[in-house]
Amino acid sequence: MTDTAEQSRARALVALREALPARTLRIDERARKPFESDGLNALRELPWVVALPDTVDQVRQILAICHRFGIPVVPRGAGTGLSGGARPRADGLLLGLSRLNRILEIDLNNAVMRVEPGVRNLAMSEAAAPHGLYYAPDPSSQIACSIGGNVAENAGGVHCLKYGLTVHNVIGLRMLTFAGDELVLGGKVTDSPGYDLLALVMGSEGLLGVVTEVTVKLLPVPPEKRVLLAAFADITAAADAVGAIIAAGIVPAGLEMMDQRAIAAAEAFVHAGYPESAAAILLCELDGVSAEVDDALGRVRSVLLGHGAFSLRVATDAAEQAKLWLGRKAAFPAVGRLAPDYFCMDGSIPRARLGEVLRAISAMEETYGLAVANVFHAGDGNLHPLILFDANAPGQIERAEAMGEEILELCVAVGGSVSGEHGVGLEKLNPMCAQFSTSELEQMYRVKAAFDPDGLMNPGKAIPTLARCAEHGVMHVQGGKLPFPHLPRF
Repeated sequence: MTDTAEQSRARALVALREALPARTLRIDERARKPFESDGLNALRELPWVVALPDTVDQVRQILAICHRFGIPVVPRGAGTGLSGGARPRADGLLLGLSRLNRILEIDLNNAVMRVEPGVRNLAMSEAAAPHGLYYAPDPSSQIACSIGGNVAENAGGVHCLKYGLTVHNVIGLRMLTFAGDELVLGGKVTDSPGYDLLALVMGSEGLLGVVTEVTVKLLPVPPEKRVLLAAFADITAAADAVGAIIAAGIVPAGLEMMDQRAIAAAEAFVHAGYPESAAAILLCELDGVSAEVDDALGRVRSVLLGHGAFSLRVATDAAEQAKLWLGRKAAFPAVGRLAPDYFCMDGSIPRARLGEVLRAISAMEETYGLAVANVFHAGDGNLHPLILFDANAPGQIERAEAMGEEILELCVAVGGSVSGEHGVGLEKLNPMCAQFSTSELEQMYRVKAAFDPDGLMNPGKAIPTLARCAEHGVMHVQGGKLPFPHLPRF
């Protein structure tokens, strides 16, 4: 006689209690409450059980027990994700990896670092700093976010234009599949034969397995650095300047943009010295050897002034540079001053379409009756429109969600993507239907099935079911049947 789902969970809980120290498990409702969402607070669910292992062996035991009893597992890093990718399930175990936070090795000969998944992004650069090295990807949440979560979402940051996303800076992983198999992908060498499974795992949002170790490459701290702040009276002119800088053959370390609402919020919050009268500002960081930086500085000045910048400020000392960047990195929490709630969207577009898309977003503000603050990685076309709303006002949350979907579908329409660095999670399942065809989604499910045939690793995230896409009205159903009819309808 087959156990019911409730009986399986009861037996699994007994096994977990027998296998793990008591401090590892959170079973009482009050203890589980802090884990009911990630950074996207609008999507909440209380997990069945929370497990916080101290060792990789404990992770292995947890997966073995959940595999035996058919319990879904949702991996979680620091909980700073912004797409609902770590939202738990009422029938599943939330696997928190924050206690696996050891730096295992700093190998100076190979300029790499091996770490456990719970190590904070900023902690890696702090540990490497005495050796004149650092880890390049720097999300705005780097003080709190963990490298395991960065891998899951393929996180970027303000310096991703020149130095790339997580996928460009991680060279090795160890991970456990749901069945308990350990995969060693990449390592300290520059390449390995066979399919690039390492790149496949980047941005896989916990659907394929649990990352237990990460090897990152370290870079030398640049000898010289300059940060320019350019103010514009017109947001389209600022957007056009972005493409012109790249077209001039200059690749800044960072090239960020903020509109007037974001400027005002950040300035009131951290007093970075931003010109609040500007319709938009660009922050442009140039780094390298002195001659290279001086040459690039002069060329960037010419481009910015030629595109209508009415004010230019160059920060040369470290303290002033840090202050300018602090305003940008604090922009997300600062915008919380403008409205009770906001949705942080994340889509990517070709740089040449920046002005067009920003104008379209402005028109949507009128349509939906909601304001937007724009603060984003302009250099690589990664938009972060922050849709302001009040969840307590009738209809506003629904309008905000609909506006977000329209923005992401616009990104796809102009040749971009529904995600640049925040992942898909639960938030972007509908826009994914607009980006990918039936055959492409089918192939994604085949890949997942190769790693997780029972579909219990972070189920319902990142890849929409074909039934959902048909209901969303963007996928044709041939012969009245949907492929994969057994898949859950999330």
